[in-house]
Amino acid sequence: MALVAHFDLELHQMDVKTAFLNGDIDETICMVQPENFESGDPKNMVCKLTKSIYGLKQASRMLHETKRFLSKNFEMKDLGDASFVLGIQIQRDRSRDILGLSQRSYIDKVLKRFGMQDNKPGDTPVAKGDKFSLNQCPKNNLKVKEM
Repeated sequence: MALVAHFDLELHQMDVKTAFLNGDIDETICMVQPENFESGDPKNMVCKLTKSIYGLKQASRMLHETKRFLSKNFEMKDLGDASFVLGIQIQRDRSRDILGLSQRSYIDKVLKRFGMQDNKPGDTPVAKGDKFSLNQCPKNNLKVKEM
């Protein structure tokens, strides 16, 4: 994500419906560098692949070509611009060069599961820089109940 923000790259998601079938590759497979993304002498440089699916996030044309290729070879669903990854919301404001991550929906889901969705937020009694250790953990059942 840091590289996406730093280099202002496109960030898209595709869902591979049969990803579990696309495992490690036993054979040696090499590929030349993608056009317009060459580094050094392109004739002497190759990439050795170890997995069967790679996501390329370069120029817009390359992005669409990659999506077409993947969709032709795998059962895929194009999810467009990435907005959620593993329950974390991706918030992007390109005009201000901001790429933010939010776990608000996950927190709301946990609060709802425990019947706490209507609770009001409050300050957490932890100061910045506080250190925690196992020595602070309760040592018996009574101390656990007190906690």
